[in-house]
Amino acid sequence: MPLTRAQKAAILEEISAKLESAPVVYVTDYMGLNVAQITDLRRRFREAGVEFKVVKNTLLRIAMEQRGGYDELLPVLNGPTAIAVGDEPATPARVIKKFIEEQGVELPRLKAAYIDGAVYGGDALDTLAALKSKDELIADIVGLLLAPARNVVGALQGPGQTLAACLQAIAEKEAA
Repeated sequence: MPLTRAQKAAILEEISAKLESAPVVYVTDYMGLNVAQITDLRRRFREAGVEFKVVKNTLLRIAMEQRGGYDELLPVLNGPTAIAVGDEPATPARVIKKFIEEQGVELPRLKAAYIDGAVYGGDALDTLAALKSKDELIADIVGLLLAPARNVVGALQGPGQTLAACLQAIAEKEAA
């Protein structure tokens, strides 16, 4: 049953809101997955904090054109399309990659990914899955910042501990 104009407007508004709020949009091809597989995939995305939704290409194209900045994604909007929308760049790629490995299927296939203004092609799934999350990057930076301080503290403690050990050895020798 075709969508009414009001339904299309509501869906268009929903898609536009998702594009507005999320810095990460993955455009995928899901055709060929059965109902159980698509349900499992949606559950995995939901658990990872990513929204996965099947969309009409025409409505997605209109939303992207209205929003602007998605020009490089427009050519991939053909055939069955679903979008994965989230905040972390690597999360959708990790979910897709793990799903493909565990299910032994080739779908969903990444058509393209939009991450904070940069567009990645369908062949970038492995690269995107290998990206570190924001929390992992912060932890790495903090570790790098603390490393010199640890080295300085270690260098300062070393001679003091050596001196204390020498003094204790002399005191024990004189006491004996």
